[in-house]
Amino acid sequence: MLLFDRRLFLLSALAATAGCGFTPAFAPGGAATRLQNAVSLDDPSDWEDYLLVRRFEERLGPATPARYGLSYSVNLVETGIAISTDNIVTRYNVLGSVTYALRDMDTEKVLTSGKVENFTSYSAEGTTVSEQAAKKDAEERLMLIMTDQMITRLTAEAVDLPA
Repeated sequence: MLLFDRRLFLLSALAATAGCGFTPAFAPGGAATRLQNAVSLDDPSDWEDYLLVRRFEERLGPATPARYGLSYSVNLVETGIAISTDNIVTRYNVLGSVTYALRDMDTEKVLTSGKVENFTSYSAEGTTVSEQAAKKDAEERLMLIMTDQMITRLTAEAVDLPA
């Protein structure tokens, strides 16, 4: 009987990725290290923008000094998705999108741009306070998700950025 050995599997997987030229994006010398502490975001104008900037700086650090600038536009739309027999909305979807453009600070040339979209939901049942707390939590989760998506895309495209 052949027993599965995880160590053998992990070693063979490591050997396979080493042979294909795989380099972790944030490893020393990796392409995405160009983004760390190098991206200055536009100043936030509302709560959603603030959440985006905060998460971005948590992941990639504040720009010191800024090599790249990131412009963005956040759009959130709330739609009712569950209606009770009394015609009262009991659940909402929060649909969101972020359009962004990364530019070189020296030349102002747009290096890459894109759009990320996602959604979260929340329950509108209970007290007014609990509904408002659920709504705020859903918006915070959505901004975290979309900021992480944006960073993932920028990380994947970092190999094409000027050094």
